Amino acid sequence: MPEFYPGGRQVPAGNGWKWIVDGWTLFARAPGTWIAITLIYLVISTAVSFVPVIGVLANPVLNVIFTAGLLAGCRALDQGGALKVEHLFAGFQESVGTLVAAGLLYLALLLAVTLVTGLAVGFKVYNILSSGPLEPEAVLALLLLGALAVLIWVALALPVVMAAWFAPALVAFRRMSAGQAMRASFAGCLRNFVPFLVYGLVLLVPAVLATIPFALGWLVLGPLVIASIYTAYKDIYTSGP
Repeated sequence: MPEFYPGGRQVPAGNGWKWIVDGWTLFARAPGTWIAITLIYLVISTAVSFVPVIGVLANPVLNVIFTAGLLAGCRALDQGGALKVEHLFAGFQESVGTLVAAGLLYLALLLAVTLVTGLAVGFKVYNILSSGPLEPEAVLALLLLGALAVLIWVALALPVVMAAWFAPALVAFRRMSAGQAMRASFAGCLRNFVPFLVYGLVLLVPAVLATIPFALGWLVLGPLVIASIYTAYKDIYTSGP
């Protein structure tokens, strides 16, 4: 059995590229099934989003559960098996309570980040809007505050994303609790900040290109990202297949 590293291990910077290459290999073994799964996921996610308030809050939790199932599909492919549409819902069959807890924790942290961001710029925005007709200087100030809000949100949300990145895999494969999985995910991402920087820079251009033609490119890029999460998990947290 391969050795498991609960807090992850540091890997070379170039492995960020290797995660993508290995992820593409997994995608290429069942491209039709991957695209079908992605379409089903998009239909479900869109339908849930139409539910007022609850839909927006439910999607982050569902994403954690769906990701766990798809990672199980990646493992099946990696072990010579087949990817099935049923893998999308595999997270609802095992450790679903823990996955829901991880999703709720992820949601709570994102809401906290949004609240802090709102408090940081909200009062200034309110003062400008309530001061009367908007002059060009006020419009410029609003634009700058909007840019500042985005920067603050991204900076605060990055650690949250790091904590959630490998959490579904750690819950599904290692039966960690929600808190343990998110701490281990954050530790693994932090130890490999440079490989993740390479990973993000490599995916940046494909992400832009995938979005341009009505986001159709995400039918391929989305599965690739999921598969690369699996290959990165194996690389960081285990010593072998």
